[in-house]
Amino acid sequence: MRAIGKNIIIKKIEGEVKTSSGLLLSAEDASDFRYQRGEIILPGTDVAHIKKGDIVYYDSRQSYTLVIKEETVTIIQEHSIVVVE
Repeated sequence: MRAIGKNIIIKKIEGEVKTSSGLLLSAEDASDFRYQRGEIILPGTDVAHIKKGDIVYYDSRQSYTLVIKEETVTIIQEHSIVVVE
């Protein structure tokens, strides 16, 4: 498996989301947020500044999910990344 061009394969990171007041949100409520957190599994052939293992925040409205070899992954384009940790 390899990503082509500016496409990036990531694994979505599920976790607790806490509001500023300390309220914990369910995974369903957290999935409604526009920006999600993920780990880079494989950057595309034309991606310059992102590498495997980076943790990023990306625009979930510009992503799609695939099942590849019984593993669920998310595909985004480089321009969808807003923050690299």
